[in-house]
Amino acid sequence: MYWSARVRWAETCPKSPPNAVLHGISCLIVKLQGTFAGVLLIQDDSLMWLFQKVTEGIVKDHVRGIGFDATCSLVVLDQNFQPVAVNLDAAAERNVVMWMDHRATKQASRITASGHRVMTRVGGVMSPEMQPPKLLWLKENLRESCWERAEHFFDLPDFLSWKATGSLVRSLCTLVCKWTYSPPEGWDDSFWTSIGLEDLLENNHSRIGERTCSPGDPVGAGLTPRAAAELGLMPGTAVSASLIDAHAGGLGVIGADVSGHRLPCENQPVTSRVALICGTSSCHMAVSQKPLFVPGVWGPYLSAMVPGLWLNEGGQSATGRLIDHVVFGHAAFSQLKQQAEKSREHVYSLLNRHLGEMAREHGHLDLLSAALHVWPDFHGNRSPLADQTLKGMVVGLSLSQTLDDLALLYLATVQAIALGTRHILDTMREAGHDISTLFLCGGLSKNPLFVRLHANTTGLPVVLPAEREAVLVGAAILGACASRDCSSIQEAMVKMAKIGTVVHPELELESFYRKKYVVFLRLGAHQREYADLMRD
Repeated sequence: MYWSARVRWAETCPKSPPNAVLHGISCLIVKLQGTFAGVLLIQDDSLMWLFQKVTEGIVKDHVRGIGFDATCSLVVLDQNFQPVAVNLDAAAERNVVMWMDHRATKQASRITASGHRVMTRVGGVMSPEMQPPKLLWLKENLRESCWERAEHFFDLPDFLSWKATGSLVRSLCTLVCKWTYSPPEGWDDSFWTSIGLEDLLENNHSRIGERTCSPGDPVGAGLTPRAAAELGLMPGTAVSASLIDAHAGGLGVIGADVSGHRLPCENQPVTSRVALICGTSSCHMAVSQKPLFVPGVWGPYLSAMVPGLWLNEGGQSATGRLIDHVVFGHAAFSQLKQQAEKSREHVYSLLNRHLGEMAREHGHLDLLSAALHVWPDFHGNRSPLADQTLKGMVVGLSLSQTLDDLALLYLATVQAIALGTRHILDTMREAGHDISTLFLCGGLSKNPLFVRLHANTTGLPVVLPAEREAVLVGAAILGACASRDCSSIQEAMVKMAKIGTVVHPELELESFYRKKYVVFLRLGAHQREYADLMRD
């Protein structure tokens, strides 16, 4: 049994990772009581150690390894490992800065303007979702109440492994991807000094991490007696170095055996695949044998997901959240909700069915949005433009606000998200990636319209995993490696990741999406032109 702690766990017979039976609770712990107040998203780390419910009924002797994954949120503790407030009202129990918190946009822009060499490893632009600008914001805005009291800054996945083992060792996944750490050289002291955070160099970088290890490596001596008692597991149970949640999803799909599915990536290296982890936001994970520098795309990061391979990480800051925003805020949503309750359907299942009915009257479903276009960057552009000042755009609205109009706007929004994926993939290809197959996982991959539109928009086959909770699989892969039941991440990926459904693109729509993509790119270019005009 390998326990993957994202409030989820994986069970199998001991020493039998290929036959894992996965169980999970859909509640994502890192979003419990998250507060959406403008751009301030703060939460309490004590809410994150609630895994006891997940382990109820488990035979503790069967749990051989534990793997943690979580969002790349910032946890702040004092010298006694007690929470330190990261908010203006000094509420100490709220000591976590959420990953999608953009409070540090100005600090990120200043760091980008410094032109330091670490910028080459983040696509040339520092994102406010990374930790250096958040740390700088805390120092500049909460110096006395937070910065001067803080002794430990954790990425949330590392906080969880520390909570379980008492070890302060950090995962290369978190430090490389979100903190500018670069193996084998380590920390670049000149970077921290150049942005005004030279105090983080004290005591051999103890506040941000002195020691590192690769995902899958065992941390410390395993579960401490206290953690084991809280979890109802055995002391000393192996605990792996953690992963960011999207990277766990990448592990859970990208290495699957595709034999017999007639996919273009069959008999090709894993570098021909991209893992798209899509939920509240989306991440596009591509690996390569050598470092590839992609403008506006994070990386290249060595061994941040798959040991020995370089990772590039594209992303969209709001995808599932954008769809919810568009649908729930529409005037016809109350009508949609009533109909969904009456038919006992999910609102998105009903919308998909409604679009199908509209298509029977007016032609192919995808073509319904020919006169309606969306630019999806309502929360800024993470990749490939790396411009947090960009906003959402909609072209083609009328005064009508019927259920048909809501369905069309929903369709155009999902298409825009898929076009954003195409934009990211094109930029990766221009930099040297050879991409032939798209592997999807995450909450949005359970929406058949979202999946099909990504196949049609990109022109690539889309592979869905047999286990739809692929992030859970990725964390369980870590547990299997920490327990030494698998000798490497690569071995565990092949054994534990399985293919489910394959969705092929409808080639007759290639011309439509080629034109739709041109419109999409012009929307982004025009928005920047409008901003320039207003500044003049």
